[in-house]
Amino acid sequence: MSFIHKFLNFKLYSEVTVSDILLSILILFISTILIKAINLNLRRFLKDKLEKQELSLIEKVVSYTILGIAIISILPMLGINISGILVAGGIAGIALGFASQKVVSNLLSGVFLMIERPIRIGQQLDVEGIRGFVEDINVISTIIRTYDGLYVRVPNEKVFTSSITNFVAHVVRRFEYTVGIRYSDDAEKALRIIKSLIEENPFALKNPEPQVFVDNLGDNAVEIKVRIWAPVQVWYSVKMELLWKIKKTLEENGIEIPFPQRVLWFANDVKIKKNK
Repeated sequence: MSFIHKFLNFKLYSEVTVSDILLSILILFISTILIKAINLNLRRFLKDKLEKQELSLIEKVVSYTILGIAIISILPMLGINISGILVAGGIAGIALGFASQKVVSNLLSGVFLMIERPIRIGQQLDVEGIRGFVEDINVISTIIRTYDGLYVRVPNEKVFTSSITNFVAHVVRRFEYTVGIRYSDDAEKALRIIKSLIEENPFALKNPEPQVFVDNLGDNAVEIKVRIWAPVQVWYSVKMELLWKIKKTLEENGIEIPFPQRVLWFANDVKIKKNK
């Protein structure tokens, strides 16, 4: 027992003994187990309530907090003066604060985005003219894959402070056409044909009800407005399919989309001189 006591109280350097080193290792070991246990329970209880990136952020905050407390508690055991580190850290923090204002702003904006959740991974959006799919939402930036397949990294501060248009946040979306027909064509017949094509499409919603009506008597055509609602997942394909069917079916029934035309009237007869 005396040997063990002497071994534990043996000074390795300064006033730090073997027992201090062993206790520090024990604290770090217990902290690691505690971090894993807490994160495991967080994943178990919150996986159905939070998005993956939000849960990951919470786990990181918990891990860094427990690990930070553990490190601060063992520093005095290792003979390290905490007050000196805090003073030095404070000075360095002030210097870094001025140099990293944008980083902090992006970090806070990322946290707020994860809390508010105006966008999610996989959704389509428009942020200040940048359109595409959300590939990832990180703590500092949001990754967008444009419709052209380009990789765009947008700082979270810009995403959070800009107007965001989320194309798929709602389950349904409306699209519309303006279809022009000749003045000589039967407008009522054209309306019936368009309404019939909409009714035949299984993805064109009955509620909200589609609208088909004469909207304007233009210079070159009678303009028919067509408004249709469709599920957001098939919105674009329904829009393209119906547009082609409307054009094709109207032409098959003798109803044509007119070309721009002008009628010129002369106030006086045009006199043409003939060369003798």
